Amino acid sequence: MTTLAISCATDGVLGVLAPVALAASVGTALVVDLDPFGPPYPGSASLADLVEEGPRLDDLRPTRRGVAVLRNGGIEAAAARDVIAALAKGWPRLVLRLASISDAAVGQGGGAVPVIPLLPGGMTPRCERPAVYQQMGWHIKAPGPGMTIKTPPRSAATALLEGRVPVRSRWVRSWRRVWEMSWV
Repeated sequence: MTTLAISCATDGVLGVLAPVALAASVGTALVVDLDPFGPPYPGSASLADLVEEGPRLDDLRPTRRGVAVLRNGGIEAAAARDVIAALAKGWPRLVLRLASISDAAVGQGGGAVPVIPLLPGGMTPRCERPAVYQQMGWHIKAPGPGMTIKTPPRSAATALLEGRVPVRSRWVRSWRRVWEMSWV
């Protein structure tokens, strides 16, 4: 049972893709969106629903292999702390999607991972702590510590945005290394 908090505050598309790719890289995992203004991930329940109604046993553990995503529903992370802790106990891997890395206090003891797109012309934000640097089509050296992941192929990005996991994607598999690094 491992929890990682992840944030890509500087790129909206990567901010949606990265948490799902991170979860897909390990097979069975739950992505929980802690951003009240986050994307409208599909699904019948939201984190706000689980806080209001209480989680069911089927919410607290996987009922099948694969990736599940729990959209936010407009609730602040602090109000969901107990539900997040319960989810972390039952799921083998939990990915917490943060609006910004400063929200890492809700990370429930896991590491916090900034995801930074590598942009040309000195546009890549500097990060003093270890980060995941995402190539975006240009071959640019990371300006700080961490790891670099190659450009996602269009097919993998499209599949993740459509709610499918591209099982043969080298890009998705490359996210597995993020689980092995120390992010604290």
